[in-house]
Amino acid sequence: MSVKAKNQLRIDLREKIIKLASKTPTAHPHIGSCMSCIDILIQTLIYEMKPQDKFILSKGHASLALYVVLNYLKKISNKDLDTYFSEGTEFGIHTPSTRPNDIPVATGSLGHGLSFAVGIAKAFKFLKATNSTYAVVSGALRRVYCLMSDGECNEGAVWEAAQFASSHKLSNLTALIDRNRLQAFGKTKDVLGDAASVSKWKAFGFNVIVCDGHNLSQIEGAFSRMKKIKSSKPNMIICNTIRGKGIRAIEGKVESNYTAMVGESYKQALEDIKRL
Repeated sequence: MSVKAKNQLRIDLREKIIKLASKTPTAHPHIGSCMSCIDILIQTLIYEMKPQDKFILSKGHASLALYVVLNYLKKISNKDLDTYFSEGTEFGIHTPSTRPNDIPVATGSLGHGLSFAVGIAKAFKFLKATNSTYAVVSGALRRVYCLMSDGECNEGAVWEAAQFASSHKLSNLTALIDRNRLQAFGKTKDVLGDAASVSKWKAFGFNVIVCDGHNLSQIEGAFSRMKKIKSSKPNMIICNTIRGKGIRAIEGKVESNYTAMVGESYKQALEDIKRL
């Protein structure tokens, strides 16, 4: 796909997120966080992952971003996606556990996604050691990808999982951090410091690469560079992002996660993203 076509995809999926978010007059869809990570999801799920790989969205409150990407991949039908936030839907504010092939675990309580990802990556390595055909496809060990938020790196469970991944040499694990430097009610540096720093993840035994999380070419390049590293270490890609990216009124603001897509806010958001 050309650079121009990829950029149009970024706009189209953002538009879909905004329109789905407008179905609820509340601020619950976490629009800022969705705009922060949508480019990472596009590059990872559409262009990087193989069909046999697994992906976990640890920052489950950005579920809308994941839903629209899975819809693009025809893993979620238009009919099902249109039920978002409706009575009885399986597609709520946080990711469900009803689609194990594409959404392996329900997430939303932050800090647990990496633990799940580590467990799956370890299972694949264990099965490979037993000559199981389930863990190896076309000669390659199945990989696990996990997208986290920088704020959730405050959780102790994250670091227990990180230590386990390093200790067990889970080189088939690639974690990514949506590093927008904001969390629920403030800047990450003002809450518990920068837990998404390169030095911390290197100290826990990860290969670490940093990139612009809104530049698909840079994210692609980060994946490419990671593949060239001959190491038994788990992998971390720290993606520098802006919460609310593409919607000028809320870019980089704490309140971006609590903005309802209604009225003039909705109309202006649709206009803004055309300028990406």
